[in-house]
Amino acid sequence: MSNDLLLKIVADLPRPIKQATIVALDIALLPIAMVLALALQQNRFPPAEGLLELWMGFVILMTIAGLLSVVLGIHKVQLKAYETRALGMTAAHVLVIGLAAAIIDGLSGRESPISTAIIFAFVYFGMCASSRYLLLKLLRWIYDKQEDQVRVLIYGAGRMGQQLVAALKTDDTIVPIAFVDDSKRLHSTIVKGLTVYSSASISTLVSEKKVDRVLLAMPSQTRARLAQISAKLEGMGLTVESLPSFSQLAGNGAKLVEQLRPVQPGQFLGRPPLDSELPGGSETYAGRSILVTGAGGSIGSELCKQLVLCKPRRLVLMEISELALYNINNELAELARHQGVELIPSLGSVTDAPIVRRVLSQHSVDVVIHAAAYKHVPIVERDPVPGFANNVLGTHTLATAAAEAQVARFILISTDKAVRPKNMMGASKRLAEMVIQDLAKRANPEAGDTIFSMVRFGNVIGSSGSVIPLFEEQIARGGPVTVTHPDVTRFFMTIAEAARLVLVAGSLAKGGDLFVLDMGEPIRIYDLAQQMIAAAGYEQRTKDNPGGDIEIQLTGLRPGEKLFEELLIGEGQTSTPHPKILQAREAHLSEIEVAACIKAIRAAVAEADDDAIRKIVSRWVESGKRIGSLQSIPAS
Repeated sequence: MSNDLLLKIVADLPRPIKQATIVALDIALLPIAMVLALALQQNRFPPAEGLLELWMGFVILMTIAGLLSVVLGIHKVQLKAYETRALGMTAAHVLVIGLAAAIIDGLSGRESPISTAIIFAFVYFGMCASSRYLLLKLLRWIYDKQEDQVRVLIYGAGRMGQQLVAALKTDDTIVPIAFVDDSKRLHSTIVKGLTVYSSASISTLVSEKKVDRVLLAMPSQTRARLAQISAKLEGMGLTVESLPSFSQLAGNGAKLVEQLRPVQPGQFLGRPPLDSELPGGSETYAGRSILVTGAGGSIGSELCKQLVLCKPRRLVLMEISELALYNINNELAELARHQGVELIPSLGSVTDAPIVRRVLSQHSVDVVIHAAAYKHVPIVERDPVPGFANNVLGTHTLATAAAEAQVARFILISTDKAVRPKNMMGASKRLAEMVIQDLAKRANPEAGDTIFSMVRFGNVIGSSGSVIPLFEEQIARGGPVTVTHPDVTRFFMTIAEAARLVLVAGSLAKGGDLFVLDMGEPIRIYDLAQQMIAAAGYEQRTKDNPGGDIEIQLTGLRPGEKLFEELLIGEGQTSTPHPKILQAREAHLSEIEVAACIKAIRAAVAEADDDAIRKIVSRWVESGKRIGSLQSIPAS
C-alpha cells in the first residue's frame, strides 16, 4: 500500500470512527494490563485455566471502561493535543477501573491482595498513555511523507514562540524543527521539545534539517529589527514569515499556515522584485580587497552583507559614525569568519585625505564602493555646506586617492535626485557624478588605470529616511499619514535590489559608465499611503468615510522637492549584457571646469558660505543646459 493511499485513508476516516477506535483500544488493553499485573505480582504468567475463571470480571471491567471513557470524553481528545489535562483524565479513568477491579474481586470471594488492583492500575495507565504516544508517532510518520509539508525554524523562543509551537501541533502541514534565538542564555536548551540554536547556526540547520522557511515570533522587536533579520534570512534563500500577535492568530478561523504573513519589503513595488533576476557578478569581487565607504548605512550595510557572500579576501568597512561601524562589524563578524573573509573596521571620513590614502595603501584595496553620502533632502537643503563637503569634496578626495593608488575599480553610488536637480542634495550628487566622469575621461583602464563607474537608482524601501518606514510609524501611531502632494511620484526598489545592482553594474563597467536599473513605472505616493493603510488592516478616513481609522494629510512640497523624479538625463539609453540594467553616458564638464568647481566649493566650505554654494550650483549645474544631452555609446 502506497504512503499516499495510507494517508488518504487516515485523513478520510470520519471522526466518530476515530473516536470509537480510541475507546476500543482502551477496552482491548484492559485484559492485557490485568494479565501483566498478575504476572508482575506472581512473578509468572497465570495459567490459562485461572484466567478463564476471570472472564466475567473482565467483561464487566471492559464494559465499565468503555462507558467511563465516553462519559469522561477521553476519546474526544485528539492525539496531537494529548497533554497534561488529558493525562489527568486518563488517570481518573484508570483509578475508577482499579477500584472497580478491587470491588469485583472482593465480591467474587477471591480476596486477592489490594496490591493486585494497584499494580493493575499503574500498568493500565502506562499502556493507555503509551498507546496514544505510539499512535501519534505513527500518524506523524505518515504525515511526514507528505511532499507539501512545511519544515520551519521558529526565530524567537520566548512566550510567542512557545505559543506558536503549541499551535503548530494542531496543524499537520507544518513541522517545527528548532528554535533560533539571539539570547545566549537560551542556546542549547530545550523549549517545548525543540532545541534552541543561535542565529549563526541557521545555515547549518537549513542544509541538515531541510528547512523550508523561518517564522519570526518576536512581537517585542521593532519593525526595523524584524526587517533587518528578514533581509538577512532572505539573503540566505529562505522564505521568511512573521506572526504579529498570537491573539490575532488564534482569533482567526483560517488555517495556521495561511495566517502567517510573509515579510515582503518589496510588496508595494508594483512590479516583481528584480534581485533574483540580476546575475551575481561575484567573480569580480572574489579574492579581492574591497573598501566600502558608508558601510554602516542602509545601502552600505546591505552591500557588505552581499559582498561577504562573494568571498573577497578582505572587506574594509569605512564609516564616520562610530556606533554604525560597531554595529555592522558585530553583525558581519561571524559570517565573515565562516566565509574566510578578513573584516577590517575603519573609523574615518572620506573628506580626510591622509586617512583615505592610508586605508587604501595599508589594506591594498582593489575595489572601492563609495556609498558614504548625506542624502536627506530637507537637511542638506538647510545646511548645504556640510552636504557639499561630504558629497562632492569627499567623493573627489576618495576618487583621486583611488586613482593614485591604482585601485582596479571605483563605483560611485548616486541617486535619481541628481537628474536635473532642484535641491542641494541632488545637486551635490550630480557634481559628484561629474567628478567621477572627469576622472574616468582621463583614465586609461587598458594601461592599468582605475575603472570608474556610477550606479544611479531611486528610493530604497526600508532605508533610513525612506517614506515606507515613515508611513509604518505614522500608521502604528494611529495616523495621520502625511503626503506632500497628491500627484508626487517616486521610483522604488528594495535594499537587496539596490545592493545587487551596484555589484552587478560594477562588474560590467568598462570606464566612465553610468548605470540605472529598469525600475518599471514610478509609484504615486498617495496611492502607496492608501495601500499601506489597507495592508495594516485599517480604513482611510475621508470626507466620504468619516468613520475610517487613519487620515491622509497633504502637507505641501518641501523646499527643493520635485513632483516626480527621473533616472536619465535625456531621452535615450543603451543596453548592457543584462536587460534590466541600462547605461547612459551623459555630457559632463571639462577638466578645467571641474577643477574650478572643486576650488570654488573648497573656498565656500572653508568660509561656511551657504550662498556661495548656491551660486556654484547655479553656475555649474542648473545653468549648464548642455549637461542635459545624452550621447549614445556602443553596447558592452
